[in-house]
Amino acid sequence: MTLLLTVFAAVASTLVWYMSPKAREIKISILNWMFWGASLMWMGDAIFGYMEDGADYFVPSGADMLNDLFLGISVIALAMVIWVVYILISDPKGVVRKSILKKN
Repeated sequence: MTLLLTVFAAVASTLVWYMSPKAREIKISILNWMFWGASLMWMGDAIFGYMEDGADYFVPSGADMLNDLFLGISVIALAMVIWVVYILISDPKGVVRKSILKKN
């Protein structure tokens, strides 16, 4: 479940990056790298899980699937928080800088 969620997030963010020049301006590529990296990590986890458990790896219990769902959502949320913090710090469009100077 975590692998599927991160792959879907990676594909969606890649499509947004490809189709929108504005998305490239706000460095959505950083988010792409995080999602694709997480997808590769979960792929490695799936390979090693299959090597350890065999075919039983593909028959998880309902509780395991729910835990994986929450973990996948948490990973996506954490990546988005990191990306937002990166955008606020790097300030590619100068919005934060303008608002700080406007208050002073």
